[in-house]
Amino acid sequence: MKHRNLLAVILAIAPAALAQPIAGIWQATLTTKEAQIPFRLEIDGEEGDVQGWFFNGDQKVYSTSGRFENGKLVLNFDQYASRLEATLKDGVLEGTYGRSRTDSSSAGRAINSFRATVYTQQAKPSAARVPAIDGLWEIPLTQSRKHGEASWRFVVRQSGADVSAAILRIDGDTGALDGTYRDGKFVLSHFSGGRPALLEVTPARDGTLDLVLRDGHPEVAPGNRLKAVRPAQARAQGLPVPSDASLHTGVTDPNERFHFRFPDLDGKTVSDADPRFQGKVVLVNVTGSWCPNCHDESPYLAELYRKYHDAGLEIVALNFEEEDQLHDPTRLHAYVKQYGIGYPILLGGTPAEVNAKLPQAVNLNSWPTTFFQDRGGRIRRVHVGFAGPATGELNTLLKQEFTTEIERLLAETAAPLVSENQGAAR
Repeated sequence: MKHRNLLAVILAIAPAALAQPIAGIWQATLTTKEAQIPFRLEIDGEEGDVQGWFFNGDQKVYSTSGRFENGKLVLNFDQYASRLEATLKDGVLEGTYGRSRTDSSSAGRAINSFRATVYTQQAKPSAARVPAIDGLWEIPLTQSRKHGEASWRFVVRQSGADVSAAILRIDGDTGALDGTYRDGKFVLSHFSGGRPALLEVTPARDGTLDLVLRDGHPEVAPGNRLKAVRPAQARAQGLPVPSDASLHTGVTDPNERFHFRFPDLDGKTVSDADPRFQGKVVLVNVTGSWCPNCHDESPYLAELYRKYHDAGLEIVALNFEEEDQLHDPTRLHAYVKQYGIGYPILLGGTPAEVNAKLPQAVNLNSWPTTFFQDRGGRIRRVHVGFAGPATGELNTLLKQEFTTEIERLLAETAAPLVSENQGAAR
């Protein structure tokens, strides 16, 4: 009898003893059409409900729900309408990441293969043998670009062999490209739920940097080779400066209130003529939950709204989403919840309709774009894109500019418009 009891105890505890732990940091790889993208994934919890998160530099991008049962892991990132599914076997997680089963959009993210092993610290070269590339660079462009840009910014933060960098385009940045120096070059990568990217940076003898970027961006062909130079060197060579994000987009008449008339997430029509916007400073944000740079900007706008709403600031988001999300905006609901957005979210149409729906805008082709309207209804500033946290000081400077502009407009008194057009975009 004692032997039978002992055997029962052994059999009862055997599954627990054999179970493989899921909690901890994992070194993962996402395989896309362009490259194999290394990134970090961290998981908290064991059997049952678990949570995971990706990293965008120091920022954590959390799953909205997750389960780990019988060796099967599922992490949902509803704010991206995406899901990670993997099986743990012999210390290896293998599976896929991409569109969740509830997202039928053909424009959604592709299903990519995923593999991960437990993270182990790798030996690094002596800092004395690592080239110094810290600081601000510019990337002159030799090909015609969609947004008419002639140069991008490249921001690098370095600590010994470790580097965190970002490329800033007119419509926003790549997110934090993290990596280290090995075999004569820096290999950097990014994946935080969207915009996967791999960047190789090789210091050249003339003080420039040779770059090979693979990120699936429509303006960069796979394996496209780029060159980064210091700003002073670029000016000395007469190379073009990066585009000014405050001059890229305009309006037909800055003395005319910016018109909109769209349904909110409850189906109620909201328009620029509503009493809540009259005599207020209004930020009209053209955005979309599919847009990674909008994911960077929205938490900041939510913060501004909380801070300045009582002083007279209104923010309204005009979201342009894929067709299926317009009918069932599940991703957008998760996006609003994830970032604590308290200002109105309106459904403007699909991205292809943005210019037809907002005819006052001139050269509106970047996501996000924010229009600053004063208490009298004049458009005082238009800013395209968003320099996210990965850009370091550029992100800090942009936030200071936004804050200064908002406080200046709030301090002004309303004056009647020179011209007014009561029509509204529909």
